[in-house]
Amino acid sequence: MNITVLGAGAWGTAIAINLALRHSVVLWGRKNSVIVDAGNTRQNKVGLPGFVLPDPLQLTADFEKAVAHASGEDGLAIVATSVAGLREVAGNLRNSGIANLIWLCKGFEENTGLMPSQVVSEVTANRLNTGVLSGPSFAQEVAAGLPCALTIASKSSALRQRVTDAINGGNMRIYSSDDVTGVEVGGAVKNILAIATGMSDGLALGMNARAALITRGLAEITRLGVALGGRLETFMGLTGMGDLILTCTGDLSRNRQVGLGLAKGKSLEAVIAELGHVAEGVRCAQTVRLLSARVGVEMPIANAVAGILFDKVSIKSTVSQLLSRHVRDETDVLYRRNH
Repeated sequence: MNITVLGAGAWGTAIAINLALRHSVVLWGRKNSVIVDAGNTRQNKVGLPGFVLPDPLQLTADFEKAVAHASGEDGLAIVATSVAGLREVAGNLRNSGIANLIWLCKGFEENTGLMPSQVVSEVTANRLNTGVLSGPSFAQEVAAGLPCALTIASKSSALRQRVTDAINGGNMRIYSSDDVTGVEVGGAVKNILAIATGMSDGLALGMNARAALITRGLAEITRLGVALGGRLETFMGLTGMGDLILTCTGDLSRNRQVGLGLAKGKSLEAVIAELGHVAEGVRCAQTVRLLSARVGVEMPIANAVAGILFDKVSIKSTVSQLLSRHVRDETDVLYRRNH
């Protein structure tokens, strides 16, 4: 299959490396200097240093050339930008000849609060077969060929089958779902919970506290996801529980690193500067706080993270506030209204 990956960051490079062993793959990046250097050295030193780019993998900074490679009913375009870059790239595909489009980004668009699927629908006028590929996946492990399981979510059964046929195999296992909303909410909100877990671990609050945060965090994700139209069972799967566990506990998680840095007393600006990238959970926290208030969903942990990030509330006082909250039946997972 002809596949084009649009975005030469860590995740885009990783999946391009993986797929180039089985398909004809083009990796597109915005910066010509980065692409030229990667082609010469066979290593993306900016996006994913330390991993060899296989010889069959083609690289280009020419957007039209990259898109042409995956055009037609038999091709597949994969957008691997951040959520912030999705609108522009997807919009440029509306009349491009691309028929099948999936994206890897997780989060909500910052100014609109839209999910990636809503952004894509808006800018492409639903002219393409579209879907999201998500699940617990660190780019470094995917590039190294370590085992990984992901979910392709799309309203199009044909696209789900096409993506499964293309990507499933070797050490990559693909499941499918038609619950696009549930998959996207799980992928977005888990980043906020990873910041919270990083702060907890950075303060040495213990593994009991970590387990509690992850479990109650999953309840928050589920409440919001169901309120927005997702299905309950989706949040028990790879893109809910699975992605949450990985991002909260794995030190390759940028969002977890944000929490660890804040717990050490560093400013958010200093933590981001050290990472060299904006962790999606930071962008997402404010949006989720506003969104949860609008739909009437109680999300105390996610809102507490937003308070720490944007209102300069101290971490220790936040912990005390969370512990002193009213108690209720644990199984009331779909409890929706704020108190």
